[in-house]
Amino acid sequence: MKSLFIIAILFTNAAFAQLTGNVVSIADGDTFTLLTSENEQIRIRLHGIDCPEKKQDFGAKAKQFLSDMIFQKSVNVREMDVDRYGRTIGMVTIDGINVNEALLKAGLAWHYKKYDQNPTWARLDEEASQAKRGLWSQPSSIAPWEYRTAKKRQ
Repeated sequence: MKSLFIIAILFTNAAFAQLTGNVVSIADGDTFTLLTSENEQIRIRLHGIDCPEKKQDFGAKAKQFLSDMIFQKSVNVREMDVDRYGRTIGMVTIDGINVNEALLKAGLAWHYKKYDQNPTWARLDEEASQAKRGLWSQPSSIAPWEYRTAKKRQ
């Protein structure tokens, strides 16, 4: 029984591991590379949000916003999953600020409801939309997942 308890604790810690490191590159508004203290580079994709693609309106602004927030700084990443590209899906904080939420509040990301049902994030997304912040200032913003699907069809 004691060994089952230990295995359960190890599994829980492994499922929600915490990473800390310095951000060494920004790929786009929701993806960056973390350098750990063990000199391991890990690609991180922000959980629960989807920023505009590079060629979409506000794609460059989302990337710059993320860069201004975390580039060459130490961040904490709570690992949530690994995607099909091998990227760690994570909840990222810096100085107590949730980076995922900051992008939503700024209107530089969509709440990716397909992968996250957090009602607070749905509200932040709606508030940014109603206030016409960031990408919501455009009359007909196209969600990145729709943009990617349209690109694949071409």
